[in-house]
Amino acid sequence: MSAVCTLPGMTTHHVRVHQSVLAAAEKRLLVRIAGALPRWINSDHLTLIALVAMALAGAGYAVARWDRRGLWLVVIALALNWFGDSLDGTLARVRRQQRPRYGYYVDHVVDLANATLLFGGMACSGLMHPSVALAVLAGYLILCAESFLAAHAVGIFRLSFAGFGPTELRIVLSIGALVAITRPVVSPFGLGEVRLFDLGGIIAAAAMSIVFLVSSLRNSVALAHEEPLPLRLR
Repeated sequence: MSAVCTLPGMTTHHVRVHQSVLAAAEKRLLVRIAGALPRWINSDHLTLIALVAMALAGAGYAVARWDRRGLWLVVIALALNWFGDSLDGTLARVRRQQRPRYGYYVDHVVDLANATLLFGGMACSGLMHPSVALAVLAGYLILCAESFLAAHAVGIFRLSFAGFGPTELRIVLSIGALVAITRPVVSPFGLGEVRLFDLGGIIAAAAMSIVFLVSSLRNSVALAHEEPLPLRLR
């Protein structure tokens, strides 16, 4: 699924591509919810809900250091974050109230703040080593940066990779939180005990690094073909 829009001041078209496993069904659901929301609720309210919800998720992880029941707050907060973050843009499109530059900027600034709150909470949780949380946050931020650059240089903004997008990430995080309530330590393949969140964090950081490298190489090659070096003058 993709939507084409031109941002004021940009010289290229910005193509928004979202091809995650749940994208099509999620879009239909979001459009229906947007149509049912009262008129006094606007996109800014939903963006604020998303930000506050992620702060609560981070707090839930931090509380889990002393009481793992705090992970229930994480699950609830991630659901609220999905509601606000996924619906704000849909509501603007359904009501034809798009503000392309404002929406693009604010939405992604909030995304960066959300990631910092979430992984900061994980670092304080005692369920994940702080260095692993930092590695995941770094992986997420460089992947975001590459996506933002590609949106302007290549004209494609990808919201998903290999069928995995923000909604799928929230589902995985929620499942992990529920499992960690009773089983924070696992023994994968009988190789010894390791914290569940450390294992998941290492896999996530490695996957994001690979996606970053593949996407960077793909976009660099595409741009090199579009803008080849001029022939040397004889």
